[in-house]
Amino acid sequence: MVRASQFLHVQREPVAAQPAATVLLLRDGPRGVEVLMTRRSADARFAPGAHVFPGGAIDAADAQAHDVAARRPTQDDALLTQSIAAIRESFEELGILLARHADGRALDAKDLAALDRHRPLLEQCRARGLVLAADQVFALAHWITDRDLPRRFDVPFLVARVPEGQAPVADETEQFEPAWVRPADALASHKAGTFFTVFPTVRTLERLAKFESVDAVLQACAGEQPLWTSCPRAGLLNGADARYMEHESPYGELTLVSPDGQAVHHLDWRNDQPVALLRNVTRLTAPNPGVMTGPGTNSYLVGDPQTGYIAIDPGPNEPEHLERLWRAANGDIRMIVCTHSHADHSPGARPLQALCTIKPPILGLPSAPTARPASEFVPDRPLADGEQLVLEGGGSRHTLKVIHTPGHAANHLCLVLLEDGLLFSGDHVLNGSTTVVDPPDGDMTAYLDSLDTLTAACNEHGIEFILPAHGYVLGSARQAIAQLKAHRLKREAKVIAAMQARPQGGLEEWVELAYDDVPPRMWPVAQRSLLAHVQRIASLGLAQAGG
Repeated sequence: MVRASQFLHVQREPVAAQPAATVLLLRDGPRGVEVLMTRRSADARFAPGAHVFPGGAIDAADAQAHDVAARRPTQDDALLTQSIAAIRESFEELGILLARHADGRALDAKDLAALDRHRPLLEQCRARGLVLAADQVFALAHWITDRDLPRRFDVPFLVARVPEGQAPVADETEQFEPAWVRPADALASHKAGTFFTVFPTVRTLERLAKFESVDAVLQACAGEQPLWTSCPRAGLLNGADARYMEHESPYGELTLVSPDGQAVHHLDWRNDQPVALLRNVTRLTAPNPGVMTGPGTNSYLVGDPQTGYIAIDPGPNEPEHLERLWRAANGDIRMIVCTHSHADHSPGARPLQALCTIKPPILGLPSAPTARPASEFVPDRPLADGEQLVLEGGGSRHTLKVIHTPGHAANHLCLVLLEDGLLFSGDHVLNGSTTVVDPPDGDMTAYLDSLDTLTAACNEHGIEFILPAHGYVLGSARQAIAQLKAHRLKREAKVIAAMQARPQGGLEEWVELAYDDVPPRMWPVAQRSLLAHVQRIASLGLAQAGG
């Protein structure tokens, strides 16, 4: 866990999220699924003027109304209460009521006309023998309002088919202009600036747009669990507010820098200035963006003015980048560590060392004989697996533990900042892409074994964040590693299937099948990892076993 003393910003307690419920009323239109949306009042305290789905706060009475609601056998009490609240809100706001008579008959216009939208609905249902159709309401998603906002809600986004023959009529106080819209049309209008809506609504519409019918939506939600759960985080991109869900690449970095959710971190990729992540961790990105390097190679400084600094992966020999790295450390670099010897990681080590008045040792593992000529590297001293590199001064201590992780390169290593639970992963774990495993220096079995080594390190040292050599910081470290391993094994299964489908083929024939989800322009690069998979499959006899 990151030490509180290392956070850049004073932490504050986010506002407590209040329970609420929202329902997406759906129907099948001539061009696909349509959803009912309304415009909120311009005076509303939350999301004024936004187009939304009907819904609102969960009242205490909703939890006491289970006796007037039908439920599925698998529908728990919490979901039943949420469904009742959503039904009540859709009636109060739009006059749409998901209910039926106790004998199962549908409501007709006369039944609806007899109900008063300004009186408590649940009492009227009891008096008239009506049963709320909560058994027809399903959980689609679960949203928790962003931590930085002054009003927050804990909201299930529920779905239900609109009752036949009912038409929405807005209450003209909180909701206005009800309309049936295709999710794709709503998104296009939002992008054009003519249909304002908030982040969770946009993301929900994006996923809803993928369904072809209401039946398909309801079938997807039959498992009684939301299809996704999210509490977004905010940062600054191109000078504007930008929000992200857990699966999106900036999320982990925002979690590290602003765990309390303050929207203060700039996400723009800059190679002209350092980016502080913590008081003791600074990132400088080299000006070498590309297909293989993403926004560029990340160099990191670990330490503070009292302890001096360790420079991790000085990157290519880019004089301006190396001078910025040196200046960011105020010239006080105590050690230079290279995670491996590839040309975008280690060539800057000697020039950076030369800039320093007191020459810091260059540490790492020497390149193996299998390394390509451009990746030759000889450190001043090789690092032992498990060795600890320590900075101390002014009452501060920063300890980097070395972990040998061959696979991407034979001499690859990772570093754990023990005091803060951070993993500097080099190229072994990246954000936004998978690393290339290029034989003979790369080895797929070694790569997968090293992922297991990193999982064990996460468990031992409480690692929560991964700082890769390319891309933003990753959060949920163990989950990220598990997903990466699962992806590699899934790819391996596709390689085996390709080899069995084309037993006389080679890499060019197999890549078309095994990497059919990758643009063909990337197949030459993919063939390098494909070869690593083929070598592993052959050594373990997996193709024969699969046949």
